[in-house]
Amino acid sequence: MKANSKFVLIFLLLILLSLSACVKPADYGLYRSKLPRSLLVIPPLNNSIEANASYVYLSTLTRPLAEIGYYVFPVSVVEMFMKDNGLPTPYEMNSVSLRKIKEIFNADAVLYFEIEDWGQKYQILSSNTVVNVRAKMVDVSSGETLWQGKAEAVEGSSSRDNDLVGMLVAAAVKQILESSSSRVWAVAREANQNMINNESNGLLFGPYHPEFGSDLRGR
Repeated sequence: MKANSKFVLIFLLLILLSLSACVKPADYGLYRSKLPRSLLVIPPLNNSIEANASYVYLSTLTRPLAEIGYYVFPVSVVEMFMKDNGLPTPYEMNSVSLRKIKEIFNADAVLYFEIEDWGQKYQILSSNTVVNVRAKMVDVSSGETLWQGKAEAVEGSSSRDNDLVGMLVAAAVKQILESSSSRVWAVAREANQNMINNESNGLLFGPYHPEFGSDLRGR
């Protein structure tokens, strides 16, 4: 019986290894050929139940994008400009044509984001903070998609107290204290790092990064 179990385990491991070997790295050919210098970030579409998710997430994007070597148009300025010109919500902002973006901002590429899940997910004795966002970079001149990624992170917490009443009280207090956006903001930053620095599908170093041209993604 034990020999059979070992055989099954080895067989499953071989299958997993063969599947991983078949996974192709992302195609960076078009991205490299049109490598943008400037990025305009549109306020994310929000499919979660958290009303402020779009703007909280927007506040986490400038720094990691700038650190990897791109000029990022100030997100608050872009947002206010669009609001002042009759686009009050992210849904209207995401509908702006690339021609208008080129004409007004002269950006090289636009980053679009769509929030799929966001915020605290509470159970009786524990909670998870979840961030799940899809991203897409589009070349402004051609309308071609240069890159797509996903920002994901989950942070969990639970009580290990053996006293059931104490566990319930502790969970209730934790839920009250964690109702602010500070924790989810930190998880969003982690999710961005996971996306941007992903070894198989992360962003390329931009023109303002000291290691520009040295990354091996997609090669």
